[in-house]
Amino acid sequence: MASRTAFANGASNGLSTIGPRDLPDSIASRSVLRFSDVPSSLDIPVQGMDEDDQQAVEVDLEDLLDDPTELCTLLENERVSRNFWMTVSLAYAKQKKIDTAIEMLGKGLAAVTGGPKEKLSMLTCLCWLYLWKSREAPRVAPEGQMVSEAKTKEFYLQLSTTALNDATRINPSFPPLFMARGVLYLLRASLQPPSKAPAAGTIDPEKLDILRHALKSFDDAIRVSQGRNMLAVLGKCRVQFSLGKYAEALEGYQLALSRMPELTDPDPRIGIGACLWMLGHKDDAKVAWERALEVNANSKIANILLGLYHLDASGHVPTNSKEFIETYKKAMTVYTQKAFKLDKDLPLTCSTFAGYFLSRKSLANTDALAHKAIQYTDVNAIASDGWYLLARKEHYEDNVERAADYYRRSDEARGGADRGYVPAKFGSAQISVLKSDFGEAKFRLEKIVQHSKNVEAMSLLGTIYSEEVFANQYGASNEDKTQEFKKAVSLLESVRAAWKDPKKNLIPDASVLLNLARLYEVDNPEKSLLCLQQIEQIELAQAQAQAQALDEDKTKDTEAEEAMKLKIRENLPPQLLNNMGCFHYQAEKFDLSREFFQSALSACVKAGEKEEAMDTDALVTSISFNLGRTYEASGMFDEAKTVYEGLLGRHADYTDARTRLAYIALKESPTDEGPRAMGKLYQDASNDLEVRALYGWYLGRVHSRKRASASHIHEDPELRHYKHTLQHHDKHDRYALIGMGNLYLQTAREMPRNSDSEKAKRSSMYSKAAEFFEKALQLDPKSAFAAQGIAIAMIEDKKDFKGALSIFMQVRETVKDPNVYINLGHLFAELRQYSKAIEHYEAALSKNSGSDAQILACLGRTWLARGRAEKDLKSYKNALEYAQKALETAPEQIHFKFNVAFVQIQLAQTIYTTADSARTLAEVEAAAAGLEDAIVSLEEIAQHPQTPYPKALVEGRANMARNTMRKQLERSIQSQREYEEKNKEKVREAIEVRQRELKEREEERLKAEEAQKERKRVIAEERAKIAEHDRALAESRAREAEAREEAEMTVDSETGERVKRKRKAGKAGGKRKKKEGDESGEESETGTPKKDRRPRRRDADGDEEKPKKKRRLAKKEKPNSKFKSAEVVVDSSDEGEGGGGGDDDGFGSDRGRDVSSPVSSPPKHDDDDEEEVERAPAKRTTRRRMVESDDDDEDVAEDAAEPEDGVGLGRDMEIGETDAPGLGGDREGGDVPMADADEMHGEDDAEEREGDVDR
Repeated sequence: MASRTAFANGASNGLSTIGPRDLPDSIASRSVLRFSDVPSSLDIPVQGMDEDDQQAVEVDLEDLLDDPTELCTLLENERVSRNFWMTVSLAYAKQKKIDTAIEMLGKGLAAVTGGPKEKLSMLTCLCWLYLWKSREAPRVAPEGQMVSEAKTKEFYLQLSTTALNDATRINPSFPPLFMARGVLYLLRASLQPPSKAPAAGTIDPEKLDILRHALKSFDDAIRVSQGRNMLAVLGKCRVQFSLGKYAEALEGYQLALSRMPELTDPDPRIGIGACLWMLGHKDDAKVAWERALEVNANSKIANILLGLYHLDASGHVPTNSKEFIETYKKAMTVYTQKAFKLDKDLPLTCSTFAGYFLSRKSLANTDALAHKAIQYTDVNAIASDGWYLLARKEHYEDNVERAADYYRRSDEARGGADRGYVPAKFGSAQISVLKSDFGEAKFRLEKIVQHSKNVEAMSLLGTIYSEEVFANQYGASNEDKTQEFKKAVSLLESVRAAWKDPKKNLIPDASVLLNLARLYEVDNPEKSLLCLQQIEQIELAQAQAQAQALDEDKTKDTEAEEAMKLKIRENLPPQLLNNMGCFHYQAEKFDLSREFFQSALSACVKAGEKEEAMDTDALVTSISFNLGRTYEASGMFDEAKTVYEGLLGRHADYTDARTRLAYIALKESPTDEGPRAMGKLYQDASNDLEVRALYGWYLGRVHSRKRASASHIHEDPELRHYKHTLQHHDKHDRYALIGMGNLYLQTAREMPRNSDSEKAKRSSMYSKAAEFFEKALQLDPKSAFAAQGIAIAMIEDKKDFKGALSIFMQVRETVKDPNVYINLGHLFAELRQYSKAIEHYEAALSKNSGSDAQILACLGRTWLARGRAEKDLKSYKNALEYAQKALETAPEQIHFKFNVAFVQIQLAQTIYTTADSARTLAEVEAAAAGLEDAIVSLEEIAQHPQTPYPKALVEGRANMARNTMRKQLERSIQSQREYEEKNKEKVREAIEVRQRELKEREEERLKAEEAQKERKRVIAEERAKIAEHDRALAESRAREAEAREEAEMTVDSETGERVKRKRKAGKAGGKRKKKEGDESGEESETGTPKKDRRPRRRDADGDEEKPKKKRRLAKKEKPNSKFKSAEVVVDSSDEGEGGGGGDDDGFGSDRGRDVSSPVSSPPKHDDDDEEEVERAPAKRTTRRRMVESDDDDEDVAEDAAEPEDGVGLGRDMEIGETDAPGLGGDREGGDVPMADADEMHGEDDAEEREGDVDR
């Protein structure tokens, strides 16, 4: 809309092309100022002693007395006309003495005796003065003054209405009354309190009705002035602006500026800028307001609006940037301060300055200016801003009740309810939070979020829900807070996503990320770590910006940046670094974890230097302990012991450090130093649950090989220890509950199950184990180890593999423990899914540094089972390999030695039963050697005091291997040797043939690849040539088109501008235009060629057209060109100007001809609509390019040439045309590759020829 109308004095936005010192004399001399027609003095005629003696008293209107009594007496005695009363009154008004001016008019109305019409102008003037007083009067009664006695805006509007009604009764069509009535309605509409009923973005019905009356009044004023009253035009624009019709208002302001460029008070440039601002063109609005300042440097409105522009601009840049400081300073010191000096009572300036003083914590100035803005404004939005500033001021001073009241008033000033002022609603929610009324706060915030998606509201609401979740997690309550958790995550993630929008220019809030990190830390530690890393990036960016500001000349390289990053990291909050280290520890990234803990310790030192009151000792203790745990996990036990001993040196009663030292001692010296350290620790801190848990684990390892039987399970030391913990220390100790469940589980596993009674006892033991696990789950629903115990019981007791698998899979996602993978391996082995079982065993082995004998034994057993199932020698060999590794890891374990011997016997037996063709002599000899080792091992195991199986069984296996299998393998060796000797030559020949075949295949493959590469190279070269040719052709045609266009241009003799050459009228050819009201409707859409056009036959007078003979359409002759004729014929009214080629488009197509008629058929006249012609359907119906204007038709007609071969090159091809071979177009079959273009064109030609025959 801004560009629809261009005007001499600033086009659409009030910008002039001349500078402020170069204003034309016409504008400077005709500058319209208020009261410019009031003279400096006035001669009042005085009646002398003689009737013919006329004298005059000169009154200086620039130096009037404050008391007008003498002057009024003089005017009354001399019975002067109304003009004298009005002139003196306006002189007082010019000096801003409005009350005196009103008094003068009041006395003048009583003194004038010329009849009602004499009073009309005075009443109109009195109405305007009352409107002026209304603008300056307070909005509400000042404090301490009665409402009935206060002279508010409404009071003066009532007086103005009375004066206007009196004038209207005298002459309702008096033109000045229309303007006065329009302004009165405008002021009354601005004071109309907003209703809560309409939805947001709509206008109140009452206010809308008042504005419509105002619009009618201004329209009447414009009408009676025949459009010359520009003030009425401005008034109408103001109404349209209030109605939200900003584009229409902008057009009106532009009209007023074009007709009265000298008008500066009021200034239409201000209105233009306001409309552009509301239309989203803020930079254009700035230009308009700057132009207003050029014309009138003392324009307070332009100054404050430019101040608001720069304030808005400062809100779109980071607050810590240099640009923000410059923009904000310019807004406040250059523009807002000047506007305040020009008028200290301007409400908009007062509210702007009050916001500035509020940010500076100058609350006294804020209070005074905000009250002034509320008192003197006639705009509801400014009053709302004033109440909001007062509310924030009271909020700062912790006056909660008054702040809540002011927030309410601010919201209601803009409509309240679903409309209202979002910052005020948010402030009310904050007050509810301060009052601990979280239900009310959530209700208010949810309404804000529902309607506006306000980022601050979503942040606060998400924080409230987060705190509810945290309170439930760490409290005694077990309420289900799933919905609150989802809402908190959704809201805070929405805020986080809003930061990525560059248009919003939001600054990330660390508190939002911290809350998200806490919400994610249990279920999604990876996301929690990402939140903490984002906080670190924010802090690092700020620190780097500060460092670069202090040292801008510092050279930058990768190493220096990394060193600076590590140095800056030490200035970050140590709690943040500690948490990030913990997450890396959980993810088993111990090197990163150690790095963050070390940075956190350095950060503690620097934080203590900055804040002496900060308790850094507690932080250092916790972080040091975490660092020690990281050293432990990395296998750096010496460094871990140093850290723990250092902690004990500062805090001798730090039990956790002693516990870790005892654990390290047990790991390093399980039979000597470890038990002593454990015993001393338990003696000193037996009441500590962590110590008791470690002691229970220690008892389990000590007594693992001599467990009590099921009947004596209560005598087990570990069980008695856990039972003592539950009875005398904490009945809800989860470690003790899970430990007892594991003991019952292990006991049940070893119970006999030969009879039904034994099976029942065994099942009962499993049930008892499950009870302890279920109790632990009740205390901690997320206890993975308790869930794992239940799953084990389900498998071993109920054989419920499916249900147990589901539990194990969930536990695997939660616990990074090797036991989870071991149990999954057991489960998949039971299900005979050996590949998955091996996969999970290997995962467990990798988490145990690859040296756990039990896991190695499980892998050997699974490979053995797989070998038996698949009859695979390789699986047997893998089983033997893992069994031997398990024995190497724990050589003292006799059952691992038995496992090796057992696998060797199984392998020997399998080799023996394998066919000669499926084994080799080396494999048989290796199996025989393994068998001998197995015999020796079994003999040694039989002599061991603790055999894994009965001694007789072990000796029996050894005898069987010695007496039977040894002989079998000897025979197998002899047989295999003979077989290989016999087939040695055949094998060699087969190998040679195989190698020869492989070599030939490889050569063929390489040749095929080379041929393919060569084809691709040739195709690429051809395509490059075609593309170059097409490019050259396009450039040539573009040059020709430019030349033709230049040739068509000429110089206008009147304006001197270059215009397109006009066609000569009366030439034949082209399309006959269809006249308005033509009833035939049958005129050809194609037009006819020039040589086929014939003039319409008329009678002798030339008025009537002679009837034309009807002709039948002859069969169309086959065209000479091989190209297909266009099915959408170009319409051209000047086709004949192209020379002799008017009937050919240059490509052999029949453009300009009727598709259904032969070339020689005569043109169709209006009276031919009686003729019925049935057209033969075309064979090919593909649409061609349609030219939609006569100008385009002319271009096509002029472009057409008629070379000797019938194919013109002057026509501009467009993408999508298929008449030119080699260019490829929009065909029904899609895009045609270059390699197939010729073939496809050939098909089109054939189809075209067939179509011509059909026609």
